[in-house]
Amino acid sequence: MAERQSLGSGFRWLWASYAASTLGTWLAFDAFPLIAILLLHAEPAEVSVLAAAGLAVGAVVAVPLAPWVEFRRKRPVMIAMDLVRFTALMTVPIAFMFDLLSYVQLMVVSVVVAAANITFRAASGACLKALVPRESLLIANGRFESTTWTATVLGPPLGGAAIGLLGPVVTVMANAVSFLLSAVGIRAIGGTEQRPESAGTPGLRAIELFEGWRYILTHPALRPLLFNTILVNGLIMATSPLLAVLMLGPLGFAPWQYGLAFGLPCIGGIIGSRVARPLVRSFGEHQVMLTAGVLRACWLLGLVFIQPGVAGIVVVVAVEFGMITCMGVFNPVFATYRLEQTATDRVARVLSAWTVTSNATVAMLTVLWGVLASLIGPRTAIGIAGVLMLTTPLLLLRSRHTTQHERVPAMISV
Repeated sequence: MAERQSLGSGFRWLWASYAASTLGTWLAFDAFPLIAILLLHAEPAEVSVLAAAGLAVGAVVAVPLAPWVEFRRKRPVMIAMDLVRFTALMTVPIAFMFDLLSYVQLMVVSVVVAAANITFRAASGACLKALVPRESLLIANGRFESTTWTATVLGPPLGGAAIGLLGPVVTVMANAVSFLLSAVGIRAIGGTEQRPESAGTPGLRAIELFEGWRYILTHPALRPLLFNTILVNGLIMATSPLLAVLMLGPLGFAPWQYGLAFGLPCIGGIIGSRVARPLVRSFGEHQVMLTAGVLRACWLLGLVFIQPGVAGIVVVVAVEFGMITCMGVFNPVFATYRLEQTATDRVARVLSAWTVTSNATVAMLTVLWGVLASLIGPRTAIGIAGVLMLTTPLLLLRSRHTTQHERVPAMISV
């Protein structure tokens, strides 16, 4: 109880806002690919391009916003991004009602939402660091992680059922409303937020566009972690559209079965996020990150063995449960460590650079795996991603070696 009270009412409103938008996002799990497949009859390569284009172009659009966010109050930026996402997403059901929905519109909305997502995350990381005491950051990130996986457990099955009954567009509308609720929650945080002091003159802002990358790439511990996380996320996300095509196409799964197969394993994420802090207290931060990071890389290859029927669902659930449990442990420890290692006046730019790099990598790998799947089939392409995933822990080993030998300061207090 004391831990909950120590985080304050401001964090509780931020947490509630995060819960609302996260649940909405997972209700609309893979809504755009499903719309493209079920309503617009898109081919596998088109589905992959749709998933990639929003991330890639959105990342480019978001680059100049990073220094802009750094020198502005974070909560108004977050509210503005929530309203942008609400407006963009609501155009989809409106166009559908008038039989005007198109593949191009889905791509444009994906770009707008992706750029707003990056900007929101950059501002929210700085907002969290300002609201929560340093010693409570791991608790806060653990709660966010637990909320993410709870929403992931509930969202896809409910969204899949809604899609089966009402079509995929209804979940896009639910996601839009969730961003409106998030804006209301952030507005309710209250209090006075001090405007950050602008460093330098307007003429230096072009240099500031790349400050986040410079900071990460010259930081001996953050650099290998960046490469590890973007590769892991990229390989997982690149296979997601292919798995959707495989399950909803040749294997004949219904949308609700597809949602259920990805919702149930997320219980592992809740478990992982709950045990992350006790594990850090017992074994140390880097040992936990290394062990969980290595284990999360071992599961993706198992999706090659998916078959039709109940056996196929069991395989997906088992593989995803193992991978997500490891991610549930790794993510809050990593997110806390990243905030601790980043100077306060660099948080927005570092988080923006990190997300832009991650999104660009996901986009590139998604397109590449879409082409690969067209040439050799979705199952074989997923298998190649699984083999490559097994190499990613090498970067975590490098991160551990660097931190231990170069004595990077600001370790997590728990």
